[in-house]
Amino acid sequence: MLVVREAPSPNFDSRRAPPDMLVLHYTGMQTAEAAVARLRDPEAKVSAHYVVDEDGGILRLVAEERRAWHAGRGAWQGETDCNAASIGIEIVNPGHEFGYRAFPDVQIDAVISLVSDIRTRWTIADTRIIGHSDLAPDRKQDPGELFPWKRLASVGHGLWFDPAPERIAALGASLSPGEDGIGVIVLRSALHRLGYGLKPGGDYDEETRLTVEAFQRHWRPEKVDGIADGETRARLVGLLQLASAESATGVLN
Repeated sequence: MLVVREAPSPNFDSRRAPPDMLVLHYTGMQTAEAAVARLRDPEAKVSAHYVVDEDGGILRLVAEERRAWHAGRGAWQGETDCNAASIGIEIVNPGHEFGYRAFPDVQIDAVISLVSDIRTRWTIADTRIIGHSDLAPDRKQDPGELFPWKRLASVGHGLWFDPAPERIAALGASLSPGEDGIGVIVLRSALHRLGYGLKPGGDYDEETRLTVEAFQRHWRPEKVDGIADGETRARLVGLLQLASAESATGVLN
């Protein structure tokens, strides 16, 4: 049975519709206590629905029926008020600024149990289980490349795709910042179709580089460099196929 302790935050308002998205964060502060204190501070004007500590303990700060203030400016699949659409889970980790480290197994077990529990109450597609960096590539890196997205997907939450070597090889040379042409147009369009706020068309500008980095943090974490090599693009194509199949069948976990 999932054990959740209450630690109410005043930082919330009303929703306009039921939540249909999950956004995972890391706290990005030096201690769990400091993070929870900030999320409960009325002057900070930030919050999340849940905090998952490194020992697996779970706190509920805001009821799921309310709009917590965790996502900020960003977009995913055309939604620009991601706070209104989502449930936010803060995962205790100091983050890139204060000594980013691997997430303990017991903590990830708790995240999986919490996500499973949340999805019994709300209709949330796998394509809408994302990281903070996915909706805000220009501002955020969390929960980052050390978060085990593959493990989460392996138990039915979110998407994952491992391309075969021949599929990677078939895509040819990398696409890099500063380039233009049809390859870049296809890349930007594919990232947009998956859900990123990047608009189709244009060249491989800074926005494209940051979006590719965000994609890599989630779906190709072994190498996060903002360069769309064959593996990055093969994973993107495979994920679009999975997303299309989910949309066509309406199958949700």
